[in-house]
Amino acid sequence: HVQLVESGGGSVQPGGSLRLSCVGSGNTFSSYNMGWFRQPPGKEREGVAVIYKTTGKTFYSDSVKGRFTISQDNAKNTMYLDMTSLKPEDTAMYYCATDFPPGTQTAGGWTAPRSGGNWGKGTQVTVS
Repeated sequence: HVQLVESGGGSVQPGGSLRLSCVGSGNTFSSYNMGWFRQPPGKEREGVAVIYKTTGKTFYSDSVKGRFTISQDNAKNTMYLDMTSLKPEDTAMYYCATDFPPGTQTAGGWTAPRSGGNWGKGTQVTVS
């Protein structure tokens, strides 16, 4: 049973930075893919960043491209999301996930899949 635990969220002023961490049990990050999603209040969960292990390619939603960076440390079974130049619209609950199926493509990114994958319980980020 895969367990993912996020940490690093908090309250920050616009323009600030945060580093989110996601620690997994077992060989979590030798999985097919891993990524970060977020769910703003009252909105659908959306993709933020993803790494595909087979190709090594990373993808970011348009809204965070150039500001957020996804990375991993296999030795620590940990995935990171470095967030800089934070904006109020980045306020959301942030979730990490592995082995998730594709979501639905949108104009600037993708939605979270309706089911499947391994998910953490989330960490809150508030920018104000």
